[in-house]
Amino acid sequence: MQFSEADTKAKFIDPKLKESARDEANIIREEYFTTGRKFGANTRGTPGYVDYLLKYKNKNLAIIEAKKSEESPTKGLEQAKTYGQKLQVRFVYSTNGYEIYEFDLKLGKGDFVDSFPSPEELFQKIIGKTNHLKEKLLSTAYSIEGNVKPRYYQENAINKVLESIADGNQRILLTLATGTGKTFIAFQIVWKLFQARWNNKSNSQRPKILFLADRNILVDQAMNTFNPLEKDMIKIDGSEIKRRGGKVPTNANIFFAIYQAISDKENIGGYYKEYPSDFFDLVIIDECHRGGANEEGTWHEILQHFSPAVHLGLTATPKRQDNIDTYNYFGEPVYEYSLKEGINDGFLTPYKVKRIQTNLDEFVLNSGDKILKGESTKSVYDIQDHERNIIIHERTDLIAQAILQNINPYEKTIVFCVDQDHALRLRDAINKYKSNNEKDYCVRVTSDEGVEGKQYLERFQDNDKTLPVILTTSQMLTTGVDAKNVRNIVLLKQIGSMVEFKQIIGRGTRLFEGKDYFNIIDFVGATNNFYDEAWDGEPAAPVKKSKLQLGEDEEQLEEVLEDYQESAENQNESNDYEFSSQDQDLPKEKLEVELGDDRTVKIINIEERFIDENGKPLSAEDFLQKIVGNIPHLYQDIDQLRQAWADPESREALLQKLYDMGIDREQLQNLRKMFEADGVDVFDILAYISFNVDMKKRKERADYVRENTGILEKYESSKAKEFLEFLLEQYEANGIFEFKSHNLKAMIDLYHSTPTELSKAFGGADRLREAYFELQKDIYEL
Repeated sequence: MQFSEADTKAKFIDPKLKESARDEANIIREEYFTTGRKFGANTRGTPGYVDYLLKYKNKNLAIIEAKKSEESPTKGLEQAKTYGQKLQVRFVYSTNGYEIYEFDLKLGKGDFVDSFPSPEELFQKIIGKTNHLKEKLLSTAYSIEGNVKPRYYQENAINKVLESIADGNQRILLTLATGTGKTFIAFQIVWKLFQARWNNKSNSQRPKILFLADRNILVDQAMNTFNPLEKDMIKIDGSEIKRRGGKVPTNANIFFAIYQAISDKENIGGYYKEYPSDFFDLVIIDECHRGGANEEGTWHEILQHFSPAVHLGLTATPKRQDNIDTYNYFGEPVYEYSLKEGINDGFLTPYKVKRIQTNLDEFVLNSGDKILKGESTKSVYDIQDHERNIIIHERTDLIAQAILQNINPYEKTIVFCVDQDHALRLRDAINKYKSNNEKDYCVRVTSDEGVEGKQYLERFQDNDKTLPVILTTSQMLTTGVDAKNVRNIVLLKQIGSMVEFKQIIGRGTRLFEGKDYFNIIDFVGATNNFYDEAWDGEPAAPVKKSKLQLGEDEEQLEEVLEDYQESAENQNESNDYEFSSQDQDLPKEKLEVELGDDRTVKIINIEERFIDENGKPLSAEDFLQKIVGNIPHLYQDIDQLRQAWADPESREALLQKLYDMGIDREQLQNLRKMFEADGVDVFDILAYISFNVDMKKRKERADYVRENTGILEKYESSKAKEFLEFLLEQYEANGIFEFKSHNLKAMIDLYHSTPTELSKAFGGADRLREAYFELQKDIYEL
């Protein structure tokens, strides 16, 4: 007898699992562990799903793939292995109810077994019988508020850190893309250690933990995340120490600080030295790539002082340059989760790239041009010279207008400029050309704004507030900006560092309701970083450099000066951290030019680039080659394509396959532009690409239905005919995408009628639905 997959589960798999697992809490059925990549028009790719997930003491142990009784038990093994690697399980099972195949991902071997092992057996195989601390830390419950629980990759990261601590490791690194919840992961790790009363001294006291960052905004956001432990927390800063008569606080378990507040200052020893070296059991270093592991870095002495503690580094971008080798200090990451994975899983927002060029990107000074400041030192000024070495106000004005033309007026936007002065000029130019009267529409947020800039940023991050809409900045907003509704990232500066590039792109990746993607508007070619092997891949090997010689490289010098200044300003204790550059070789005065009357500045090219499933931007030609190479494999001939496309349900299944290939609805619509096929059905473009069939316009197809199929004469009611004609008009105007099987009610609403009224006109609800499907079939008869 043959059984469906559902019957196989109920009749065979469930009884066997109940027998082996004993506790139902160890069996998670029909688990969706990802939501599927976001595409336009509120659509998503196929989510990650397992039939069964076996857990024990908060650790994933195995997944089970169920098949129909007549199918081979190993038919679903490959997908199960892929999902098993994502969920960090060791064992994968595939079964048709009669036979069970076990595959050990660690050993890379598999064989048939008689029954499912118990969760206790699997746990001991994976963890071992001797590490009681590991078992204790893993089995400690998470902190769960409402329905918010760790995502699968967050569980993976938490467990990997706890296992590493239990194994006695002192230096641990987590690498997860911006926006994936590193602080939430850190909180859950601390929560478990806190509840389990783990510490380095092997007694039953709760641990003392230091969370260290380099910006107040990062510390403040972390303290909000750690709120369930509020009564055990304290922030080490100047005001707290002053309140205590100059003494550092010790009466807490979880301490937060920015390194500037506790490090050595001129003629003053650092506050960190007032703590015994073994005071903290765990030090968490947020954004650890920013200098914590550098022997010459400002964090190094603090970390050295607290060397007996476990050091946990959190970063989106491990750094292997400028003597800051994150891996060299912490070792290889115990867990990594990339931007590409986050986007494909549906936990981060995808992006689109728009490359814009002006006719002055490469500039040669003419006799008619007027030098307002400085002196010319080059024959040709390249794209990287603009705003750094040469200022042309007409070009700045043009870019401001182009930004306004390429964003929706009230979409939150961050513009990354060359330096603070450029951010000021660009802000003024945008406010000059904006079409509204809002005084805070576009503001600059850099260290120069101080408290006012911080207030602008807080309002920008508040999703309930409209203003400000556009922020111009340089370095300050590359990290620490948790603004979920950022829709546009504008690049006006070249970005040589992959670390900085990833941080900047990460400003747009956070999820927000109704945000299907964000735009990267690139005026300088910075998005060429997407083509670098280091993008979303392994960091390059370490490059050893001598200590930065100030004045040797103007670009590096300017970034060092600005980064230091912004770091000091942001901690609101600038009197303690003044930075004098009087003895440094500062960059020379920039050349400022006014164009001659015979010259104009204009946009010469706007190229929209398609993004493939690996996050690489594709030119229109490359995207077309991908389409041509992949799409024909989805159907055998034109009749099979026509049959699939004419039925709303099979059309949705076909579109889902396209989405999973990284070809979304908007990209399909854009094929029309490539073929200059305005008004043509997407079906016809697919048919042309696959089988070289002549394309028909939607109006031709609608007229064919009116004149040849007889569907309009099939119903006696004028109301029925009128509704079918309305549907044809909708198809002509907007295409077939809204004619989904479940969208009939929406079409009736658009027609300003009711299902009851139209059902009566068609002779029943079933006949109304049949007509809706039949009309679509008739459209594709031509």
